[in-house]
Amino acid sequence: MSETSTVLYFVRHAESRYVEGQERERGLTEQGHQDAGTVASLLHGEQIQLFYSSPYRRAVDTIQILADQSGGIVVTEEDLRERQLSSSDVKHESFHESKERLYRDPTYAFPGGESGEQARSRAVAVIDRILDKHRGQKVVIGTHGDIMTLILQHYDSSYGYEFWESTSMPDIYKLEFNGTHKLVQVTRLWE
Repeated sequence: MSETSTVLYFVRHAESRYVEGQERERGLTEQGHQDAGTVASLLHGEQIQLFYSSPYRRAVDTIQILADQSGGIVVTEEDLRERQLSSSDVKHESFHESKERLYRDPTYAFPGGESGEQARSRAVAVIDRILDKHRGQKVVIGTHGDIMTLILQHYDSSYGYEFWESTSMPDIYKLEFNGTHKLVQVTRLWE
């Protein structure tokens, strides 16, 4: 890592049982807690001191062990939250079809929801601030599959529905940026 390069570790949250109406509050399952420990073990040697997260409990909980071990605190950023699909939750039967439609048309939004462009715009603004503020440092971002994919898509248009569908819970992607916020490398660290 050069002095002007910045490394962001996107950590998609671990397993969390879906509970309707509990988008912000639902935590991790027992397996999710075990996987959060594995995330901490995998990233412990990276000597990361900075931790940002979506305000959703499952995202914070997935990186909290690592933050505690590193002596850091998790700073929540509202605009790193998951994309709002609609005001009336998209039902599980049509979940994947709904996601695919949103990726095919980045300007489309279901009633009460956000388009890909809207969600990406708010999240990338936070990432840009982090890249400016922490130039040359290593930062963990506690995140979600959809918003992570939309952020990656901002830097590389090849990221889309297929990538989102291929991610796991948890998942870890190491993003290396040069001094001008250009994404130069993405490495998946979760197997």
